[in-house]
Amino acid sequence: MQHVIHITLRAVGNSKGIVLSKPILAQAGLADAGSVEMTVENGAIILRRPAASVRVGWAQAAERIALHGKDTLVMGEFGNEDDAGLTW
Repeated sequence: MQHVIHITLRAVGNSKGIVLSKPILAQAGLADAGSVEMTVENGAIILRRPAASVRVGWAQAAERIALHGKDTLVMGEFGNEDDAGLTW
């Protein structure tokens, strides 16, 4: 069952703002979020956690691998021996 809570729209410069209580943020899974994605769907304002980028952390992982000297090529420089003579 959903509980309806009435909140006040407050003037913020030329815009309006709301204050979301800690329990509401926790219930939505946003208590520790630094930012959210906002959309308007069927007349409702929807806040969601931003989707994590598919490659989040890849650069740091590559740096850690390189620091340990484990970033050597698995297949060698060229996939086919004849490729070494090609001009790219």
